[in-house]
Amino acid sequence: ELGLYGFEATLIPVLSFEFISLESLFEKLSHPECYGGLVFTSPRALEAIKICLKENSKNEAWLKSLKQRWNTKPAYVVGKATASLVEEIGLIPQGDKSGNAEKLAEYICSREKPSSSALLFPCGALKREVLPAALREKGIPLESLTVYQTTQHTDLQEALSRYFSQQGIPASVVFFSPSGVKFCLQHIQKLSGDFINHIKFAAIGPTTAEAMEAAGIPVCCTAESPTPQDLAAGIQKALRLQNC
Repeated sequence: ELGLYGFEATLIPVLSFEFISLESLFEKLSHPECYGGLVFTSPRALEAIKICLKENSKNEAWLKSLKQRWNTKPAYVVGKATASLVEEIGLIPQGDKSGNAEKLAEYICSREKPSSSALLFPCGALKREVLPAALREKGIPLESLTVYQTTQHTDLQEALSRYFSQQGIPASVVFFSPSGVKFCLQHIQKLSGDFINHIKFAAIGPTTAEAMEAAGIPVCCTAESPTPQDLAAGIQKALRLQNC
């Protein structure tokens, strides 16, 4: 998508994920009768389920009855990437146009009643409290289960150094998560030196933009929705305004 605008994009992996509590996750998935539905705000939560389903006995149980039973309940998702993974395991996603946790929380609150069964929320150790807090305020029960931990990618520092030494100062740097800001920023500041002011920093969405602002980075653009098309259009506009 960025290439269509004449940009040369380099993807540098920032995060590594370690999956945890998978037995507990499948135990909960085995009892759809205990829950009012599912909530997914990250593709990693679906990856955790897919790892569970690699075991033949678990996959069999899923295909035989669990999938159909969960399909009588909503599977709320934050965006299109997560929605497509929900479809891969045979469920029907709802709310995928939300784009961020705040909007998804509003969508869930408009559809759920305070007296309902808890929604099961497989999530990461670094999850923000926006969605749980919004549901709690409306009295909608949510049961969170941490199924992955986020750490810095082992090759991050080396990959960034290699990029700067081979290609110089980038016109733009895009962050896709608050964790990305946390793990990358100090390296980028060090490698850029005084030229950091020449870089236009972009965010995939409002949560990441907030983390950037908190770290003292001027945000030149935030994608209108977290899609490649909106991100590319936003960066193109920001760079055109600066005559980059």
